[in-house]
Amino acid sequence: MRTTEFDFYLPTELIAQFPTKERSASRLLRLNGNSGIISDEHFIDICQFIDAGDLLIFNNTKVIKARLAGQKASGGAIEALFERIIDEHHVLAHVRASKSPKPGARLIFANAFEAEVEARQDDLFLLRIDSPRPILDLLDEYGALPLPPYITHAADEFDDERYQTVFAKDPGAVAAPTAGLHFDEEVIERLKAQGVNVAYVTLHVGAGTFQPVRVDDINEHKMHSELYSVPAETLALIQSTHNAGKKVTAVGTTVLRALESAARSGELVAGNGETDIFITPGYQFKVVDRLLTNFHLPKSTLLMLVSAFAGLENIQKAYQHAIEQKYRFFSYGDAMLLERTETRQ
Repeated sequence: MRTTEFDFYLPTELIAQFPTKERSASRLLRLNGNSGIISDEHFIDICQFIDAGDLLIFNNTKVIKARLAGQKASGGAIEALFERIIDEHHVLAHVRASKSPKPGARLIFANAFEAEVEARQDDLFLLRIDSPRPILDLLDEYGALPLPPYITHAADEFDDERYQTVFAKDPGAVAAPTAGLHFDEEVIERLKAQGVNVAYVTLHVGAGTFQPVRVDDINEHKMHSELYSVPAETLALIQSTHNAGKKVTAVGTTVLRALESAARSGELVAGNGETDIFITPGYQFKVVDRLLTNFHLPKSTLLMLVSAFAGLENIQKAYQHAIEQKYRFFSYGDAMLLERTETRQ
């Protein structure tokens, strides 16, 4: 398939720059992948679309304040995004500078602590942090929340709260699992009260989630890698849900990627792993029956994923409908609820 099949024109004014006043106040576009039927709903009414006995799975990753300003010891401003904390002294980071730093270069962040470039790994730099303090503590004090590139304002205290899910627990993401942003405690409790089961996985979202596919043939695209964890209790709930003939709903593409990665062998396996799974049309889904997601960037791997889930033609029509109806797009935007096109394998 060609990347151009996943392109569309989006008016700039439809890119949400701020969230709705209330988390659950977004709109919700429902798409049935079998019939192609589209309906316009409100997210606050999501309890009507999830049945008792169904399972809702959230990503409990927590976004870290991963963006840091600084300078090279030799002079010259830099900006870094700490993509992944490797251990108590090492991180993998994106570093923006007029000239890329070479191994051995010294970097000074926020005039507070230093790092040394140890190696280059593709588009990331391995940095050794020279501080006795935990890296997360340094980021909490000196870093900024890494809002997506299409959000034009600098992160403030409001973003610190709203670009984080209410169930965020495990620090490590540099982007929010945005489908989860629509849920507040009240909606979750209402779902539980009507008999919907809730479980969690962890997938630490990387900055690569915003990168468009830059090759013509999507099969030539190299996927970014992310860490994930599927607990044994979540696995047990998935199995009992399917055994009862009920549906598993992934809240976000990150949950879907974690679950489908854990089932790559043909059998869903609990535990920790690292995944670069690239889901495109033709993929046979093994775990997820229903997907709640936001609207995604043109030519993105996530747009390819939802096209695999609900059908390319269905997604193209749904996105055109959303544009015509002025839905709000991307991280702070509205949501879609997708019923899968094929029978679970």
